[in-house]
Amino acid sequence: MNVIVMVDENWAIGKDSDQLVYIAPDLKRFQALTKGHAILLGRKTLDTFPGGKPLKNRRNLILSTREGYEVENAEVFRSIEDVLAVAPKDTFVVGGASVYLQMLPFCDKAYITKVQGAYPADCHFPNLDEDARWRVVEEEGPFLHEDLRFSYVTYQRV
Repeated sequence: MNVIVMVDENWAIGKDSDQLVYIAPDLKRFQALTKGHAILLGRKTLDTFPGGKPLKNRRNLILSTREGYEVENAEVFRSIEDVLAVAPKDTFVVGGASVYLQMLPFCDKAYITKVQGAYPADCHFPNLDEDARWRVVEEEGPFLHEDLRFSYVTYQRV
């Protein structure tokens, strides 16, 4: 499995159930990388998608413990074990924070967009730079978009 996430300098990923910033080129990269693949996300992350609807051209796998929760054009799972039984190996884990933490041990590749600067946040991603189980295999950037400087860093589990 893969993980894809945007972090700031402190590995913060969000505040008040939203991303820290929106960068159009990063959204296009997210679309290009995940299109045609399964994506795995939590119910709260789905709520942040346009119209609260699953993303098109992807198999949407939703983790939720809420009884009776169903989503049109998506598959809902109550446990990690259930979703792991059906998730393809090239699935992208796309959030939120609790889903990232639960699924990171099952991921072999991490696509991280690193935004320069520190933002107020209430959700963080584990710092892969401080984790000996991960190594950087590719870096692109820095890039500049509307006064936001960011880089793409790909990590591989060792």
